[in-house]
Amino acid sequence: MRTNVWDVRNYVEDLSTYPHVQEIIAGFKAGETIAIPTETVYGLAADATNREAVAAIFKAKGRPQDNPLIVHIHHLSQLEWFTHDIHAAAYKLMDYFWPGPISFIVPVKQGILAESVTAGLNTVAVRMPAHKVAHQLIEMTDLLLAAPSANTSGKPSPTKAEHVIHDMKGKIFGIVQSEQVEVGIESTVVDCSQYPFRIARPGAITHNDLEMVVPGCISDERIMGDKPIAPGMKYRHYAPDSPLELVERFESLELTANEAVIAPLSERHKVNGGRFFKLGTTYEDSGGAMYDLYDALRSADSIEGIEKIYITDFTSYNGSDALMNRINKAVTRK
Repeated sequence: MRTNVWDVRNYVEDLSTYPHVQEIIAGFKAGETIAIPTETVYGLAADATNREAVAAIFKAKGRPQDNPLIVHIHHLSQLEWFTHDIHAAAYKLMDYFWPGPISFIVPVKQGILAESVTAGLNTVAVRMPAHKVAHQLIEMTDLLLAAPSANTSGKPSPTKAEHVIHDMKGKIFGIVQSEQVEVGIESTVVDCSQYPFRIARPGAITHNDLEMVVPGCISDERIMGDKPIAPGMKYRHYAPDSPLELVERFESLELTANEAVIAPLSERHKVNGGRFFKLGTTYEDSGGAMYDLYDALRSADSIEGIEKIYITDFTSYNGSDALMNRINKAVTRK
């Protein structure tokens, strides 16, 4: 399959002026699968109501069929098309945080979305992206777009167009190329199917952020069960091909020529030998670390001869929950 690459970096503010935008829109309406930039990671998008289009997402990624997708919208009014009985507190959170890097799991109307979007559940995760390109494309198509991360399932999510090209060239209809994404990890996912709500997947928007808007809205109860209700819950994710090992903060680290470490830039002078890849500026820079994480994992993994990658542990630092969620899912388990 020939994969189109549409470079829209000079048209972000007004995508309607991009000469080939109608080709992208026509592709979506014809049921094609197209990678698009969002503020979290690049997403692999297709019409969420088209069974064949959604099946193509799973095929391109090699994604397990019981792993549900997130539906992306451009306006709150679209919720009426495919959801029902959304809790008033969820609407309040949506109104405050959307557009933005947060998804809400809500009751779904049956018979609207392709069944594989929800993996047979009676709920669906919904997000309104803030990225200007993604938001404009959803508005211009006026479709509900299902979009997991645009990577081979289990591998580090793509934060740059070249990551998507590496994983998806020849597998999908097209890739919309923009700059590196702003956040760097997937959206926070909040389960609003019961109250208080529960965080199904941590992200840049935190428990405390949510509680500031609706006090008492988030339970500390852990979501149990074998069937995932949101992406990123069940399977090993975000992992490079090379073995990845978690290391605690070090005073010095000796590496062989076949080893690499991913750590804050402040630790660079403590590393001797091997290869170094930046993960934020300091241990307190969790935002910078989230931004760097997937590109660092992919970059380290791309170096010929690397046999082991070490990555530093941010557990004891504030704001690291989402970062460590991704790192812990990526590290090699014996």
